[in-house]
This record gives sequence, C-alpha cells and structure tokens, in this order.
Amino acid sequence: MKLWGRILWTLLSGSRGRRGAPQGWALNSWKPRSSLSGLLSATEVVSHWTQVFEQRGIPEARESSEYIVAHVLGAKTFQSLRPVLWTKPLTPKQLQYIQELCSHRLQRMPVQYILGEWDFQGLNLKMEPPVFIPRPETEELVEWILEEVAQRPSAVGAQGGPLILEVGCGSGAIALSLLSQLPESQVIAVDKGEAAVRLTHKNAQRLQLQDRIRIVPLDITSEGCWTHLLPWGPIDLVVSNPPYVFHKDMEQLAPEICSYEDLVALDGGEEGMNIITRILTLAPRLLNASGSIFLEVDPRHPELVSSWLQSRPHLRLSLVAVRKDFCGRSRFLHVRKSAA
Repeated sequence: MKLWGRILWTLLSGSRGRRGAPQGWALNSWKPRSSLSGLLSATEVVSHWTQVFEQRGIPEARESSEYIVAHVLGAKTFQSLRPVLWTKPLTPKQLQYIQELCSHRLQRMPVQYILGEWDFQGLNLKMEPPVFIPRPETEELVEWILEEVAQRPSAVGAQGGPLILEVGCGSGAIALSLLSQLPESQVIAVDKGEAAVRLTHKNAQRLQLQDRIRIVPLDITSEGCWTHLLPWGPIDLVVSNPPYVFHKDMEQLAPEICSYEDLVALDGGEEGMNIITRILTLAPRLLNASGSIFLEVDPRHPELVSSWLQSRPHLRLSLVAVRKDFCGRSRFLHVRKSAA
C-alpha cells in the first residue's frame, strides 16, 4: 500500500484539469466477446487497462490497473495474489466488474474511492467521497506521536493513557490508529463535515473502537467552540492534519482532488494558516500544563508558525521540533505548552 505514496505525490503536484472522459468512453473502450472473455487472464487485463489509462493520461496507470484487478479478485495488491491467479482465465462477471471500476478511474476518481477502502497504519478503513483521503506521509505523523508518547510519561493522563483531541478527523485514520496502538488512550475527534463525522463513526465501529472515541460535529472556527470540549479536558495531546494548502496553490491540484475530495479540507487560506492558527489559539485553553500539539503542515509553515508563536507569548506555546517526511520536506510540527 505504501506504493500509493508515489501516486498521491503525483496527484498533489499535478495540474488542474477536467475529470476526464465521460463514462461512455470507458464502457466503449473494451467490449470483450463472450467467447473470448474466459480466455483473458488477470495479467492480460492489467496490461489492457494500463494501456487504456496511459492513452487517456491517467496517472500511475499500471498501479491503478493492478489495484482494481486485485480488488475484484479479493486481494489488496496484485503482487499478493496467488501466482496461479495471475494466469487463470477470468469470468465474464469479473471482467464486467473490472470494466465498471476502471470506467470510474477514467473519470479521474481516486482509487481509494473506487475500491471503497484503504489501509492506513495496518487498519482497513472505509473510504467515501468527498471525505479527505489519508495520505501516506500522515502515517509518519502517527508514528512520531507514538514515539513521543512512549518517551514522555507526562503525556499519559490519569486514566492510564493520553486523552487526545483530533481536529478534523476526516475518515478517522489518525484517531483510530492512535487508539489501536495506545490501548489505554481515549480520543475526542471533531470535524465540521457531516460526511466525515459519519465515516469516522463507521470506521470506529468497523474496528470495534467506538467505546473509546467521542466523535463530535464541531466547527472550530465558530465562536466559543472550545466550551464544548472543556467538560472532557484537560487534553494531553492535540493532533491534526488541518487544511494547509496555500489558497493560490489550490488551482494546481490534480483532477482527482478537485473533482472528488472536499476542498474545504485542503484550502488553508492565503498562507495556508487559517486553521493552524485557530488550533494554536484554542489549544492552550484545553491542554494540560505540559500538553503537546502535533500538526502536519506545508514545508513553508515551520518558519511561519515559529514567527507567529513568538509574536504571541501569552499563548505559552513553543515550537520544539520539526520533522521531515519521506520526501525530505519539513512536514510535521511539535508544539508544546509551557507552565505559566
């Protein structure tokens, strides 16, 4: 699944365009005769759709084809299929299902939405548009948080594990990953999007973690929103992968993003700081005396956040660490609250 990291970086750096060909093009691109359908193997079908995708300018054509064919055959990746299935003739029903899924990819629908599920930190999560798709670099944010919790006993709350607030839970990927790896932890997950709140509920139940997470529909930009969270505090950790794309960069996003994902979950305003600064403003009221904030940000943000915090000493927050992602970009921030 890590292979999708390359796909996503391609999409994030791509130029904005149209959704792609209408569905009719996809359905007309390949109509196997029934006499031939039983003679086509998985490998041959992957090759066919790879060629179709390449001709239509679909990013990561082979990977897209392999994921779709593997999904129809009951596997997560093509490589994980039993070798005998690579050359075994597919049934007409399987071929039709593959064609239907590939027609969505031709319209630039992300593979995660097509499959309806995706793995994150070893957890299989439901994926539904327009809820933000968790990116592979965000797994590194989760790993960093786990490292810090293990190294800092002070991050552990009175109930035996940290009380964590996730701002902008989306599919629940971050919150549920932390719950699954910190057995004594509790999470409050907030999101203003109804679709995100519903999907986090579904994934929590899917993973049987619903008893340790409170999922709250909440817009943190609304006046007095923090009062809704006070009864559950104090918070040990605030975590977020907030909207952080600079508004001027939004037009450069690929069709997969512009046409299917919730752009509100991406657009961070003029300097990508709108929600970041809101989190930093609210956090001191909610955090315990030595609580921490972990954020995923744009590589231009560490300097901006540091300067912003230095100009607001009353918040008693300090940027204590910056970590790079697997591409070598400064991507994650650790901000800590200091005693009065």
